Amino acid sequence: MPSRKRGHSKIVVVGSGVAGLTAAASLARAGHTVTVYEQFSEIGGVTATLNRDGFSWDLGPTLLEGFAPDERGGRVLKDLGIADRIAFEEASRSYRFPDFELSRPTAYGGPHWRREYLKQLFPAERDGIDSYYRFYNRVMSYFALNLRAELARGPAKAATRLRLWMIRNRIKDRRNWSAQKLMAHFFVDSRLKAVFTSPLTDLTVRPSQFPALGIPILNAENSFDHRIPRRLSGIGRRPSYRFVLGGCSSLVNAIADCLRQHGGRIYTNATVQRILITGDRATGVQLAGGHQEPADIVIATGGARETFFELVGRAYLPADLAFQVDELRLMESVLMVHLGVDYDPTSYQPDALTHYYGTYDVEGSISACLSGDYHEGRNDFVIYIPTAHSPDLAPSGHHAITIYSVAPNELHTGTWQERRRELADKLVAQAEVVFPGLRSHIVTKVILTPEDFQSHTHQHHHALGGRAPVMGIDGPGYDTAIQGLWFIGSQSRSGGGVQNVMLGAHDASRMIQDRLKH
Repeated sequence: MPSRKRGHSKIVVVGSGVAGLTAAASLARAGHTVTVYEQFSEIGGVTATLNRDGFSWDLGPTLLEGFAPDERGGRVLKDLGIADRIAFEEASRSYRFPDFELSRPTAYGGPHWRREYLKQLFPAERDGIDSYYRFYNRVMSYFALNLRAELARGPAKAATRLRLWMIRNRIKDRRNWSAQKLMAHFFVDSRLKAVFTSPLTDLTVRPSQFPALGIPILNAENSFDHRIPRRLSGIGRRPSYRFVLGGCSSLVNAIADCLRQHGGRIYTNATVQRILITGDRATGVQLAGGHQEPADIVIATGGARETFFELVGRAYLPADLAFQVDELRLMESVLMVHLGVDYDPTSYQPDALTHYYGTYDVEGSISACLSGDYHEGRNDFVIYIPTAHSPDLAPSGHHAITIYSVAPNELHTGTWQERRRELADKLVAQAEVVFPGLRSHIVTKVILTPEDFQSHTHQHHHALGGRAPVMGIDGPGYDTAIQGLWFIGSQSRSGGGVQNVMLGAHDASRMIQDRLKH
């Protein structure tokens, strides 16, 4: 085992996405010697910002949940000492369906405007809509109380846990329901069901396989109108939703700077080929070229199958862990087209982030994607205009636009290499319905296919948000069955989402520190 210096350990982190950087910075702040190896030329993984011809676009996340100072993501930033280095802007998203649009009104309509608007659109479903929103409020209160319980101390903690137990009892009968069953319980009209299940297209999880309690979380009302107060009762604050001003690289660079300020090192273009195992313990890593770096602790991020079956080797895994990794369901990938344009698109799309849905058959659309049938943007696509909140991401008088659509890693017909331009052009054509004359205003264009993301993330199967939240299937735990080997990131227990992977990495780093003390 590598020697320790003055009670501190030598730690190697594989991957420089936000999970790897967060764990590395946390451990470096605690005095450990930390080295991060990244196979790509830039840090940040899919939370990086792409720069081309004076324009900048984020590769992955758009609207981030949970980064208010009192929320979990905000607390991680505070613990790292970088909360004042990252600027956020509270924001909203909007949905457009074939028959109607759900966008925040210019004049604030109060905290329940979406509920009342849906009753206008679907008058025959009024009772079901009211019943759904009673359920929604219970679920959101449950999660708000969970957050309060984490922060409470003494008698207040006991009182909070009692209230939590009471609310849990009111929703426990639906804990094992699927989203499909939940929607059928409240609604009849397939269009109304699609309002609440359409976010599952990004996750590529069928409503029949997604947990019912996740539907209110995916449809938090203030994510559609940031003017809705987070505190609607005495129970606690609900989630906030924000854009990172200046792009997600602001977040990535702040964490990386924290790591370096505390003695940590980051090496790019450095591919880890093996995690070294001696007996039942991880003892370091081997890089491409043969260099071996010893370590007391190895923290792996990224793909679960790539980590456990290729970097470690199936022979070193206990049967239950190998089975869990084999059975892990991942999300699908994305076709993404980044545009630099010489006009203002916000006159056509006022919100920076809008989801466009062309079908109400969410179950069927996701099933087709999982079988390799790409709908070419007809079923759903997203348009994100980062310059609507961060004008410095484009030259003066110009704007940056990202158009993306969830897409299968492997096409049923042809390959991504063969069809990249054709399918990108079809996606731009879908956006041109929103932005008349769009193609004549394009100054620069960057196409990213699932194959590009596979190369960027060093994974055979790129998953847009990591582990798919399918009922009954969980991700590998942070503390693996191999001593000294930890696994974090979007394919681990934390699941995807910037807040989730940062929180998971932060929790894992605390567990590592506690373990090293004993």
